[in-house]
Amino acid sequence: MAADEQTNENQKEEEPYGLGCALDYFTEYEEIFQLIDNLKNVAESEKPFAEERPFETFSFILNQYIEQPHLIDSHLDQMLEKLISIVRSPENTMKHKHLAFKHMFVIVNVRGYKVIVRHLPHEVADFEPVLKLLESQNPTDANTWTTRYILLLWLSIIVMIPFHMSRFDGFDEKDTERASIMDRVLAMIKTYAVVIDKCRDAAPFLAHKFITRSDVKEKHLSAFLDWAKELSTDKNSSLFVREGTLACVATILKHGKREDMLPYVSQLLIWIVNADFKSNCGTNIEKLVYKIIQRIGLVFLPPRLASWRYKRGNRSLAANLSAGDGGVVANSSNNHREETEVDDNIEVPDEIEEVIDQLIQGLRSSDGIVRWSAAKGIGRVTGRLPKNLGDEVVGTILELFSPRESDGAWHGGCLALAELGRRGLLLPDRLPQVVPVVLKALVYDEPRGYSSVGSHIRDAACYVCWSFSRAYESHVLAAHVKEIASALLVVTCFDKEVILLFYSKSWRQ
Repeated sequence: MAADEQTNENQKEEEPYGLGCALDYFTEYEEIFQLIDNLKNVAESEKPFAEERPFETFSFILNQYIEQPHLIDSHLDQMLEKLISIVRSPENTMKHKHLAFKHMFVIVNVRGYKVIVRHLPHEVADFEPVLKLLESQNPTDANTWTTRYILLLWLSIIVMIPFHMSRFDGFDEKDTERASIMDRVLAMIKTYAVVIDKCRDAAPFLAHKFITRSDVKEKHLSAFLDWAKELSTDKNSSLFVREGTLACVATILKHGKREDMLPYVSQLLIWIVNADFKSNCGTNIEKLVYKIIQRIGLVFLPPRLASWRYKRGNRSLAANLSAGDGGVVANSSNNHREETEVDDNIEVPDEIEEVIDQLIQGLRSSDGIVRWSAAKGIGRVTGRLPKNLGDEVVGTILELFSPRESDGAWHGGCLALAELGRRGLLLPDRLPQVVPVVLKALVYDEPRGYSSVGSHIRDAACYVCWSFSRAYESHVLAAHVKEIASALLVVTCFDKEVILLFYSKSWRQ
């Protein structure tokens, strides 16, 4: 009996684990609809804190699906339609609308803003009312930040309408006393890009959707970048101001067309390198700095897939089925020769050297998030370089694995090797120099006081081994399999910290 009771207790303790992924479909949608329909009564209630209990119920139900957000997709449009109708109605009070936006943010938090934006209405008739409602908000009101956040997201999909913005002004362009639609939207972007709440995350999303428009970029792109550079380098600017302006520049570089950004990237590189962003500015700002640097490098280089990269056979079923056709093979070889000739003739701007140097410095950062961002940037930029320059990047990364370097440099170096390996940019000829370094990283352990440092390096080295097994054919790794397998076996059996990291990642996946 005692053993049975102990078993039952263990089962009860283990029940909560995995319940987040045990749901089959959205069963509480009717209750959610009732709560939305009851918002008017809640808003008109004179009882203090009348809205707290219904909102807690609404949040609790939807937060159960935060690990399986796709389950609410079948009723997503209906939920948003009910909430949007509350906002559109002129008969509803502002308190009622604030409650609607507050509930809408819960949906955004569960499903993600990128998905929700695609489901928001983007009719021309909504442009002026949404903009006016956003302009009427108080940017410093801590109780209504969800309203401003949703309005910024909503405006980001409305501004993609295929009409020239001057058509919405309703007055002559020569009339300078009245602000145009472009100026009003830009004013909202600049206002909320530097606030201290979550609206600072939505403003860059609106910025790249609006400023990259063909009619807006001609007039305001250069001025907006100058505004961001001036404000971010101002000594009196707070960390929130710097983070918001840098995020705007990073998103514009990511989503803007290459031909539109080319005239500005040289000055942007000088600005981001010379500005003192990397010292005592925090992880978020330093991460944005390296995002901007890598995207500047991607603008300098034309988009292409390196013809010299290592290819592990055909991963397409159609390509495999057609492999028996001799004509296809001949054409493939001819195409490969043509790609190689083009690869040798590509022009690489001098600024790319500065970009690579800055990203290598990012691999030495004291923050793991920054090192990870720099490693991904190195992989992306190297994929557009010629073969000889790509090999030089690998040689520079190998210099990080020195006894004189910090543990951060070893960790960043492992991440960079893994990124290059999984992208096919680490050629088999380099394996004799890379494998010994990875073997050292697998057993890296540096005593410091009463503890030791090195678990993150050993974990990154395991990631390198995983990327190698995904990237190379078995005969390429045959000469190194015995050494790598022996080292991995030691890590598996005796390194408890890496084992815990592995299981925690597997659990999250």
